[in-house]
Amino acid sequence: MVMKTVINVKADKETKEKAKKIAQELGLSLSAVVNAYLKQFVKNKSIYFSANKSYRMTPELENMIGKIEKDIKKKKNLSNSIVGTSELKKFISSL
Repeated sequence: MVMKTVINVKADKETKEKAKKIAQELGLSLSAVVNAYLKQFVKNKSIYFSANKSYRMTPELENMIGKIEKDIKKKKNLSNSIVGTSELKKFISSL
């Protein structure tokens, strides 16, 4: 069983209310959002802030893409493109 604890955080009231509203729109509590951020912080041991809407890949995703790029260069672990259900059925039955 995971033991829970309370963290008191001081935040700008307007920021808290906006964050709470967005969390509710996503079907989440503000507590769930904060916990998710804390888990990412622990997992990645990094903090990312952005003033724009750019996106940053996680180290795991960067590693995975690196492996995929190596496979593409070696023409390894590739499959033909599949167009349509008949090609899909043919491919699945060949496995």
